[in-house]
Amino acid sequence: MDDNMPPRRQTGDLTSGPIPRTLLLFALPVLGSNVLQSLNGSINAVWVGRFLGEAALTATSNANLVLFLILGTVFGIGMAATILVAQSVGARDLPEARRIVGTSATFFFLVSVVFAVCGWIWVDAILDALGTPADALPLARSYLRIIFLAVPMMNLLSFVMTVLRGAGDSRTPFLFMALAVVLDVVLNPLLILGIGPFPELGIAGSAASTLIGQTVSVVAILIVLYARKHPLRLAGANLVLLRPDPALLRIVVFKGVPMGLQMIVVSAAALTVMGMVNSYGSQVAAAYGIAAQLWTYIQMPALAIGAAVSSMAAQNVGARRWDRIGRIAASGVGFNLVLTGMLVALLFVFDRAVLSLFLGSDSAAIEIATHINKIASWSFILFGITIVLFATVRATGAVMPPLIILVISVLLVRTSFAYFFRSVIGEEALWWSFPAGSITSLVLAAAYYRFGRWRSLHMIESRPAAELCASSSAKWRGIAVTSACPPRSPRV
Repeated sequence: MDDNMPPRRQTGDLTSGPIPRTLLLFALPVLGSNVLQSLNGSINAVWVGRFLGEAALTATSNANLVLFLILGTVFGIGMAATILVAQSVGARDLPEARRIVGTSATFFFLVSVVFAVCGWIWVDAILDALGTPADALPLARSYLRIIFLAVPMMNLLSFVMTVLRGAGDSRTPFLFMALAVVLDVVLNPLLILGIGPFPELGIAGSAASTLIGQTVSVVAILIVLYARKHPLRLAGANLVLLRPDPALLRIVVFKGVPMGLQMIVVSAAALTVMGMVNSYGSQVAAAYGIAAQLWTYIQMPALAIGAAVSSMAAQNVGARRWDRIGRIAASGVGFNLVLTGMLVALLFVFDRAVLSLFLGSDSAAIEIATHINKIASWSFILFGITIVLFATVRATGAVMPPLIILVISVLLVRTSFAYFFRSVIGEEALWWSFPAGSITSLVLAAAYYRFGRWRSLHMIESRPAAELCASSSAKWRGIAVTSACPPRSPRV
């Protein structure tokens, strides 16, 4: 197998064919990966809670908050690289795609190593800043130190998977995410309790299972990609591309940081609302906590569809198929309405049965959680539409407007509504703040999608016309992409 094989065998062509079918088939493996990751966290929490007790579970919760912030920081850089790769693949510009992969991979990995080293050194200061309970502090320290060792592998696996999705392949990332999750879930009890030939590591065993699962999976996916001679692999003379290109790195960072900040904005709003919820007592806090956990699953279809829309739209931007961009967004909105709407409807019907799994059928918190769901859960259908619109516009490099919209709608409107209206309607203000924020974000996102200038933005400056002509007539994995070099807009 050589590099001149037809493009559809190793990367997905998202610039042709029926849009709804292509989008759905691409999104399903992404949804599967999201579900696996959530189930992984839930199952591991069960292992830790059952075998090691509440203090250990508190320790992992504190450590996972730190991990989420780290992953959120580098998330945007991976997304920026994904969009750039998707645009280059759509334009049939393989050398450009490889250049993006090389620069981004080196920077991504080095940043992850810095996080790991700093986290290992200052683990106590981090846990003190979080206010980790004294009985959980030694456990959290043991757990988090191994998790910090796992950070470079976790981030590298995430980077490889997002790049593959940008190239139109969502199936391979799903398979290797499944491998990582299975290893983590199976090894967790073995390493915690020391079953069979495995050492008894306690809470450190839970973290070690994550380290092993992520490391094995990232090594395996790289071996497979090189064995297949994937067109985006860096080998031979192309290894020089691992030396970061300053101009390209500047684009990745400046476009990636706002996307990473979007996750931090959402997290900050959630923590602020959680602080207000806690003031109403443990029963209300427990009810809200379980409702919020269910909302994580409700949002999964929208997040998967958003990721699919982003990759698909970026490829079509690179291919100059602007006639397809609007239909991609419309299909994404339609799928979100159906899939998220179905989950919300099921929650309305079976909410008591589901909540009793967490709280017990006789818990008074079930009534509160049911009430919270009735007020807030439907708003995630609206927020799902916002996610799809954001995914569409950022495919051209429009990353600041979505961040500003989230700051206004989630951080300002939602938290302000919850805070100021408590004096009027009490704790009801907390639950109604979610529809208030979602409606605001949808209105602003729709306005920017309709009237904004995102269609004229670009992530990489246009190259000389002669170079564009040479690139457009070059062979891309054996497929001649010829043209008479018609006038082209700047590369986006």
